[in-house]
Amino acid sequence: MKADDMVLFANVAELGSFKLAAEKYDLAYSVVSKRIRRLEEDLNVQLLHRTTRKVSLTEAGTTLLPTAKQMALLTQDATHAVSAIRETMKGHMQVSVPTISGDLLLAECIADFCHQHQGLNIDVILSNRFVDLIDEGFDLAIRTGYLEDSSLIARHLIDSQWIVCASPTYIERCGQPSTPDALVDHNCLHYTYQSTGAADWEFYADDDMGSGASNTAYKSQSKEKRIVRVSGNFSTNNAAALRKAALAGYGIVYVPRCLVYHDLQNGALVDIFPSLVAKRLGIYAIYPFTRHPPNKVKKLIEHIRDKYLSMSEYFL
Repeated sequence: MKADDMVLFANVAELGSFKLAAEKYDLAYSVVSKRIRRLEEDLNVQLLHRTTRKVSLTEAGTTLLPTAKQMALLTQDATHAVSAIRETMKGHMQVSVPTISGDLLLAECIADFCHQHQGLNIDVILSNRFVDLIDEGFDLAIRTGYLEDSSLIARHLIDSQWIVCASPTYIERCGQPSTPDALVDHNCLHYTYQSTGAADWEFYADDDMGSGASNTAYKSQSKEKRIVRVSGNFSTNNAAALRKAALAGYGIVYVPRCLVYHDLQNGALVDIFPSLVAKRLGIYAIYPFTRHPPNKVKKLIEHIRDKYLSMSEYFL
């Protein structure tokens, strides 16, 4: 015996009509009739008298109706309770965010969201590791790169442009490379936490042109890409440590623009190849697949997206 057949029986009895019950549940008349017949077969009794004009209860149907109504009410209460949980802006959430964006804007952004919704507690884990959202109990993750797990939903937030840069001290001491190929003669510091090889730096194909604003025209004409394999005496999986090494003049780095945005603005670092660096990765909000994501997850994603867009100059 199926519980939803009991609920349907209660509605047929209450409405006194197969047709009205079919309209209420958006079912075909034949489907309603078939399911009531299945319930009768499961119970081995006749529950309804059927005529061309009306439906009436048998003695067995009259006996069963109170229980069926109670089951219908319990189903309705359960549906409302689940819907309330889905819509509420209260409770606990666990969110994984990458370290660069976390330090730059997400920590403050998510704290602001909690301030706006006082009943909500959010545990923010700053890590570049791609966490397993389902097994580790995460409600949301912000990721940079590519989505491989088809069981997750991805919402694009913004793109993150990478650049090649160095300090004026380094350039004065070692010279500024005129082309990407010239990097092989320089000390290139490696950021080991990236999907491509730390020593494989991606550029738009350009064998003849140097750095500078004129590269913009070339970039618009050619989308071919090439890899320049570089070498250096320092590597780290920590973006902040890599930035400090670059600021101190120890070498050239290949990093997301957002990491060194202020350093570029105040002249502490120099963008060596404007418009030639080909690496641009999407930043995504990732959450487990569900037909009805909780309202607090949807609202938080929108809040985070608005923050990224308000600071787009850091990323693009």
